[in-house]
Amino acid sequence: MQPLIDNARNFGHRPEEFARLAEGQSPQVLFITCSDSRVVPALITGARPGELFELRTAGNIVPPHTSAHPTSEAATIEYAVEVLGIRDIVVCGHSHCGAVGALVRGDDLTAVPAVRDWLAHAAPRPSGAPEDPEVAEAVQSHVLAQLLRLRSYPCVERGLAQGRLGLHGWYYEVHTGAVRAHRADTDTFESL
Repeated sequence: MQPLIDNARNFGHRPEEFARLAEGQSPQVLFITCSDSRVVPALITGARPGELFELRTAGNIVPPHTSAHPTSEAATIEYAVEVLGIRDIVVCGHSHCGAVGALVRGDDLTAVPAVRDWLAHAAPRPSGAPEDPEVAEAVQSHVLAQLLRLRSYPCVERGLAQGRLGLHGWYYEVHTGAVRAHRADTDTFESL
């Protein structure tokens, strides 16, 4: 913890670099990814403060949209699209994902009921080889399922219909740093 504290103390010693951020934000991309500490959206994309709006959830899960019980995730997506006017949404899964791996293996999650109940939102359950530590195929399938789920959000549906919003599926390899993007025409994930 101490290195983090030391950096935080020194971080505020450059106010001239951050003064413009007080004027507001205008990110062009909502980046939905896993809470995994090995996935760092600004590092992956090279984004500077104010350029990327992030939504991080266990397993980069986008829960089903329901107006009866709004979620933090739904509020973040709606705010990004309707208030910030973002132009693109990226759902980025990653190799070695514990959440997707647990789903593929059918792990017993009774000791972590909140995790178990959250992962139930991942339906359909990703398929893949349980012995594959990268769970690449399962994660990529899961990313596509989350993109499909996003389309059911009214603000996303409107943005797509009006041609002002694009959806993108990415797969990040934590062990290589490589990023692959889904290509709809070939239904494959290919290097950027």
